Amino acid sequence: MAGGIFTGCNPAYSSHELAHQMRDCDPKFILSQGGSTLQTCLEAARMVGSGHEKRTFVFDDRVFDSVEQPDEQGCPYWSKLMLFDTEAERFAWDSLTGPDEARKTTLALNYSSGTTGLSKGVEITHGNYVANVVQYNHLMAHDRDYDAKHRQNERYLCFLPLYHAMAQMLFLGVAQIRHAPVYIMEKFDFLRVLQSVEIYRISDLLIVPPVAVMLAKRPETKKFDLSSVRYIGSGAAPLSRELSQEVEDLWPQGTINIKQGWGMTELTCALLGWEHTKTSYSNSVGWPLPNSQAKIMSLPDEAADSDNLLLRKELGPNEPGELWVRGPQVMKGYWKNPKATADTLTPDGWVRTGDIAYYDNEQKFFISGRLKELIKVKGLQVAPTELDGACLECKEVADAAVVGVTINDQEHPL
Repeated sequence: MAGGIFTGCNPAYSSHELAHQMRDCDPKFILSQGGSTLQTCLEAARMVGSGHEKRTFVFDDRVFDSVEQPDEQGCPYWSKLMLFDTEAERFAWDSLTGPDEARKTTLALNYSSGTTGLSKGVEITHGNYVANVVQYNHLMAHDRDYDAKHRQNERYLCFLPLYHAMAQMLFLGVAQIRHAPVYIMEKFDFLRVLQSVEIYRISDLLIVPPVAVMLAKRPETKKFDLSSVRYIGSGAAPLSRELSQEVEDLWPQGTINIKQGWGMTELTCALLGWEHTKTSYSNSVGWPLPNSQAKIMSLPDEAADSDNLLLRKELGPNEPGELWVRGPQVMKGYWKNPKATADTLTPDGWVRTGDIAYYDNEQKFFISGRLKELIKVKGLQVAPTELDGACLECKEVADAAVVGVTINDQEHPL
């Protein structure tokens, strides 16, 4: 009703990283945890200027029992934003805003580097968000017998960051439409994850590949009762079938079958995935979600003019190329960045993902590489350009270049 747009960020950000996001989205209010996080936030606000320091409020786990909470580091507690009942009673939806207008209204700015460069604000609308939640739920609910059985004692454990598109869509959307309780951890700690699965009888684990490695390799896994788990899904980065099998072997044969999905921040979250009743015997990321499309296009360097989309051709089964997708979950565009939007979205709505993929004779999709310059670290995107800039800020550094290297099957910037 207030016309607000949410944008979240990594609490581990440096003040320079945070300043970039602040400068780009120009927030009306900044809500920060206290302590060192607030200190970093204030440093970033000072870099940006334009009164951002005065817009910063402390938002922590204190019990909200009064609007009269003490300030911290000169910043008021977020209760100062609250209005009295008599004023709040006047709040109302704009009577001129119909359902279609609400559908096109931006709900969140989730920052992503897209296919290249520094992070950009991805405009996700209310319509995008609702569509993707319903699409994902369809994968679980389209087999009514399975769904009725699965909903019994359905419980999620959230240790993925809620500033990230994957956690937002699954734990703030899918869980709500399914009426499933979510146990939210303050931060990721592998032993606490195992303890929580045992104590709260978690049924669904939604993970990223580094967590799969821990489940498969660390001896502590076998010390806890994980028998309540009935489903494991993985996303954010590719997961080998061999590693999936190692994790599945922690349960009796046939109990767990890890499904991989694929998506981007620019797609709200997901576009390719598996119906929960199907069995995956490969590292495929599945089929397009309902009302979604995917195709493989020839690579830019195979065309005479890589900037001419008319020279790109659609490829057939088992031919690797660039993955293009479209559907109702596709972003509105990049925040105040029409050039980046035009570079990513074609005039007829296809997203040029920058991922290299192919599909097999069953039309299952496989991700095999990236055109992008991005490096994936623990499932998060790292832009080499940004690290170049950070290195070059040091007086002792004459020049810098960042590349991706693989160490113990995990990607790192060098």
